[in-house]
Amino acid sequence: MATQTGSEALDKMVERLGSTADPKRRYEYVLWLAKKLKPLPTEEQTDDIRVRGCVSQVFVRGELENGVMHWRGDSDALITKGLLALLIQGLDGLTPEQVQAVDPAFIEATGLQASLTPSRANGFLNILRMMQAQARAQTS
Repeated sequence: MATQTGSEALDKMVERLGSTADPKRRYEYVLWLAKKLKPLPTEEQTDDIRVRGCVSQVFVRGELENGVMHWRGDSDALITKGLLALLIQGLDGLTPEQVQAVDPAFIEATGLQASLTPSRANGFLNILRMMQAQARAQTS
């Protein structure tokens, strides 16, 4: 069940989540990722980096350094923060082109959509789209 997202880190997390049959264990992993994510200072949580279409407040900022993207972000909801952390870890260190090339189909391979409410699943996709838009802005 190996997915090929173009990111070794993301592939490993997707495989770990997808190979876990217990939805509770998936949630625990996402919550663990959330707790590891360094908070984004409040003064940096600006409207231009707020993810639209999320029930919770989500902020993500991508910066291009030496040709690769580095990400920081935060959310006021723990599950959403964990989903954000998964994407931040998974997309960190990729070129803007690699970030743009990530197919959202990997989300299904995580098995998370069965455990997430439709609004959270949609929010997860919106976070990915925001990150891809920020990466695209670095190439134009």
